Amino acid sequence: MSKETSQEASQKNSQYNLDDLLYLMERLRKPITGCPWDLKQDYRSIAPSTLEEAYEVVDAIEKSDYTHLKEELGDLLFQVIFYAQLAAEEKRYNFSDILHTLTDKLIRRHPHVFPEETLHSERLIGDDQQERQQEKKIRDNWEKIKEQERREKGQQGLLSDVPLALTALNRAAKLQKRAARVGFDWTETSDVIAKIREEIAELEEAIANKDNDNIKEELGDVLFTCVNLSRHLKIDAEQSLRESNQKFEKRIEWIDTELKNQQKTWQDCDEKVLDTMWNEAKISLKI
Repeated sequence: MSKETSQEASQKNSQYNLDDLLYLMERLRKPITGCPWDLKQDYRSIAPSTLEEAYEVVDAIEKSDYTHLKEELGDLLFQVIFYAQLAAEEKRYNFSDILHTLTDKLIRRHPHVFPEETLHSERLIGDDQQERQQEKKIRDNWEKIKEQERREKGQQGLLSDVPLALTALNRAAKLQKRAARVGFDWTETSDVIAKIREEIAELEEAIANKDNDNIKEELGDVLFTCVNLSRHLKIDAEQSLRESNQKFEKRIEWIDTELKNQQKTWQDCDEKVLDTMWNEAKISLKI
């Protein structure tokens, strides 16, 4: 076993930094002496972990577990570090290149903060009317900047850069927002609600006809239109459904506990009993 260096000894009394993390990643991927699991990974194999880590960050935020959030943010950062190491090994780019590209893009996208398109340039603060005009200008410029970036990437279509990997609810909202920017949208929330009723009627017809393919299609239309309603109400559909999931989970857990206290199982209860317990759970949990 090698002797501990003075640098390593002093390191124990101080915090690790970004350079340490980058070095650690290099060591994990070092041939022969690195980690066998890490050495086998590639972009595609770690992509599912990236999604999982992102959801765990959101989960910690929704639970207001900010102590745990620190750890989850670190796990998500490690995903970026891993991709950067893979790219560096292939002589594509490194972590510094990623930082430069990100900073450059953010400066370019915020001319209202960096008027000379340099990191340290600042704009002058105007009166209330000037600030309101500035806000409108920001909104007008945003899509122009995004459109220019899409052209530079060769993405010519209005919807061409909406990621396929988004959850279905998030992607539906993003597609709808993009279409709304060019005027393809309802003007009134009541019109969206009327459309939901129309889609439900079409779903009921498909169910009556026992047409499974059409049922799936019409159910998708109902869900898509519900996302449109949430967008008009300025509610995030994904977050709203996640909260409903959590509410359902808590009520089911309450019933499960009550049944165990009564030395009963779910199979011992008919629909009427379970419905009563469901209402009791709502009252007890106040959700």
